[in-house]
Amino acid sequence: MVKNSYYGEMHRLWTALIERIITLEDHFLAEGYRNLMSLSNQGEGILNFVLGRVRNQLEDLDSIRLRDMETAGIDMQIISNLGPNLPLSLSRTEEIMVAQEANNQLATAIAAHPDRFGGFATLPMSEPQAASKELERAVNALGMKGAMVFGTTNGHFLDDASFFPILERANTLDVPIYIHPAPPPEAVRNAYYSGFQSAVNVILAGPGWGWHQEVGIHVLRLALAGVFDRLPNLHIIIGHMGEMIPFMFERSDHWFAPVLKHLRKPLRDYMLENVYVTTSGIFSEAVMDLARRTFGVDRILFSVDYPFDRNETAVAFLNNLSTVTAAEKEKIAHLNAERVLKLKPKV
Repeated sequence: MVKNSYYGEMHRLWTALIERIITLEDHFLAEGYRNLMSLSNQGEGILNFVLGRVRNQLEDLDSIRLRDMETAGIDMQIISNLGPNLPLSLSRTEEIMVAQEANNQLATAIAAHPDRFGGFATLPMSEPQAASKELERAVNALGMKGAMVFGTTNGHFLDDASFFPILERANTLDVPIYIHPAPPPEAVRNAYYSGFQSAVNVILAGPGWGWHQEVGIHVLRLALAGVFDRLPNLHIIIGHMGEMIPFMFERSDHWFAPVLKHLRKPLRDYMLENVYVTTSGIFSEAVMDLARRTFGVDRILFSVDYPFDRNETAVAFLNNLSTVTAAEKEKIAHLNAERVLKLKPKV
């Protein structure tokens, strides 16, 4: 716990005006995934490249994480395992095993710090039936608040019929699925995100543009496929201020309106009734204003993208918002998360 640092004191002063701060996109790397990466022919070098300077934070579920939360004035993290986003080739047995182990590891950390940590389940997405069962176990037996999935699975989006058991289970359990960006399939990378230096290609396909666009497409496909008609209580969370959807919201709704005869509602209704967005990794007031005007303040939840972004930067952004009222800040900071994830209010 940081007691006397300048930044710690400043953040405690800033957050004194906000009752509670909960974050929803904060990662760790489960031991099983880390061990498999180290043992694979891709080697420790790739693991170090992927994790870079944040390896210690990703591997920690105790003192380092709590210190970083305390420094920034964050009360609670809803933690997710980054493992499924690593370049691993797993057998069916390995994928199910490491997902279960990751959920067990996270549940142990939550039990040690129940007021500070919550969790999103890891699912073996290549095996949808097993993933559905693991989601039920993770929620009912381990207390997870939903699940996080990473991009497409074997080139398929979640609207593919094979994944319906997972979506149906989430709908029945009344827990959200958080769709996190992941590198696009190789064919897409080669067609759209190649031709430059290697590092430029990676950023163009990933956090600089491509994988955010793909999450937006992911959500649109769920709506266009009628998933939300079949599962009206299914809730999807996406990060990064809506993964480009707010900018295209009005135009997409306008152009799709004449052709969506197979759906019960206009496209905009599904976006506003089945989708929540978080602030993860984008700390721009102009973008926040657009997301808030598009989705409404009741559908925006605070996130950091720890440890890839700094807690202090995110909290300072929240506190310094000039176009958001104090009551709206409370919703974004914790009230919406408490409602969506069924968290106990702060005592």
